[in-house]
Amino acid sequence: METNLPAEYYQLLEELQAVDFVLVELTLYLDTHPNDTASIQQFNHYAQERKKLKKAIESKYGPMQQYGNSYSGTPWDWNKAPWPWQV
Repeated sequence: METNLPAEYYQLLEELQAVDFVLVELTLYLDTHPNDTASIQQFNHYAQERKKLKKAIESKYGPMQQYGNSYSGTPWDWNKAPWPWQV
C-alpha cells in the first residue's frame, strides 16, 4: 500500500511526539516528586492534549495503535492508516 501523506499529517504527528516527550519527562519527574501538585496538573493537561491530538490524527488518517488502544471503523480499517515505514 503506497500512500502520499499531506504535510498536516506530519505536523500533527510531530505535535503528538512532542507531547509524548513531555509526558515521559513529567512521569520520570513525578516518580521522584509525587507531591508536586503543579507538575501533576501539567501532566494531566498534556495527557488531555495527547488524547485530543490522537483523536484528530485517527479521525483523518486511521487508527494509530492496536490491541484496543484505538478503535476501528466498519469495515475493519487498519489497512488504511499509514504504516510506520511509510511515515
